[in-house]
Amino acid sequence: MIGWLYTLTVLGIAVFGLHMALLLLLAWLARRRRPVPARVDGTSCAPWPRVLVQIPLYNERTVVERVIAAAAALDYPRERLLIQILDDSTDETGPLARALTSRWAAAGAPIAYVHRRDRSGFKAGALAAGLALAREAEYVAIFDADFVPPPDILKRWLAAFMEQPQLGLVQGRWEHLNGAANWVAQAQTLMFDSYFAVDQVARSASGLLMNFNGSAGMWRRACIDDAGGWQGDTLAEDLDLSYRAQINGWRLAYRAEISAPAELPTSLMAFRQQQFRWAQGSFQVFRKLGAPLLRARLGWPRKVLGVLHILGYLPHVLLVLSLGLSLPLAALGGFAPVHWGALSWLAVVPFVVAAWGQWALAPARGETRWRALGRMWVFPFLTLTFLGLAWSTTVAFIGALAGRGRAFERTPKRGDGTAAYSVRTDRFLGEFALAIYAAFAGWLALQRVPELAPVLFLYATSFGLTVVLGLLEQRGTGRQSRAESA
Repeated sequence: MIGWLYTLTVLGIAVFGLHMALLLLLAWLARRRRPVPARVDGTSCAPWPRVLVQIPLYNERTVVERVIAAAAALDYPRERLLIQILDDSTDETGPLARALTSRWAAAGAPIAYVHRRDRSGFKAGALAAGLALAREAEYVAIFDADFVPPPDILKRWLAAFMEQPQLGLVQGRWEHLNGAANWVAQAQTLMFDSYFAVDQVARSASGLLMNFNGSAGMWRRACIDDAGGWQGDTLAEDLDLSYRAQINGWRLAYRAEISAPAELPTSLMAFRQQQFRWAQGSFQVFRKLGAPLLRARLGWPRKVLGVLHILGYLPHVLLVLSLGLSLPLAALGGFAPVHWGALSWLAVVPFVVAAWGQWALAPARGETRWRALGRMWVFPFLTLTFLGLAWSTTVAFIGALAGRGRAFERTPKRGDGTAAYSVRTDRFLGEFALAIYAAFAGWLALQRVPELAPVLFLYATSFGLTVVLGLLEQRGTGRQSRAESA
């Protein structure tokens, strides 16, 4: 019985590996039929549509001045543009954002400050409140506080909408202000580049279900309204609205040539906090929209791939389950219809996807492809740290399944684009216990089921690394706090 359960977890992870390989193939095919990007000018888009730019803030003191300045510099007719600073802050960000808004408004920028008395609905609530104040807006662009939108981005997005009247969203590519800051940022550069060069390209070009990434995208206002508006009952309001819109028949698109730079977390624990929120939010969206998605008139291939998309963090949960079953499996002699050894070839897929991300995006960054591939040195660290998040993701899954999600927690930002920082961490008892468990299971497997041992020692290393780095960051934060107090 244990052998069959173990096999199911392994096969489940393998399905997601095959899904990734399929997306890589679709992304490669899409590059061979790339459309020529269009441009919008005053004649092709007369009169200019009314555009609302929303910048949601929550305690973003270190980056608020930068993002407001970038928004005020957007190249778009002032009489057809409104910029909203949606501030839910509870610290000194509020007075600073209000003063900055007043300064830019006095200089002629079409900018308004909106402050809510409570954070109901979190980011979704702020976006909905701002939208209600701008009923004439036809298009809505959204930038998180750590983004720096280039001046021409609104016109470039509108070009895509003019090409496809039924389009509900155009998502842009995320670039990185501090991609070389440290190994944590470099590892995330590989991860996000893979996503934006493979996942989003494949889904958009092939007509599959895709999602708004929460920032650096433009919505058609009619699409937001038709899909039911922003709703704050999940931690992934962007994924939620995206799927409600597509279930209602709207199409979403991704344009890789339209990019906006943003800041990456340079602390492993800040990255862990971000990934927890994204994982729990995606599980909440599946709990909310799984049944409507399966009932939708979308065709079964799109629905199945959509389910795999929403459940993209599920392999972490399956990993923890397979680890839990490995020890009794080894103790009982190791019988299982399928072992990891038979599927080890799938381990090369994430590496190829990461390499393709660097190869494909190199020309857009003005660098040689071989230089871009030099970033692959950090891939082993990305693998270890991402596997080490499996317990955190499993906790997120359990919370979403039980209907007990955490409150929305922002990802800390520095604002200078280079300096490392850390956040206070919770206890690492789960990761520590799994590291010990995996090491013992690996030792037992060496004696009874040798083919199981390598992956178990990999798990032990991943969880152990998460504990060590987390405690080191917490110690560093404590020293910094004491130094500032002194």
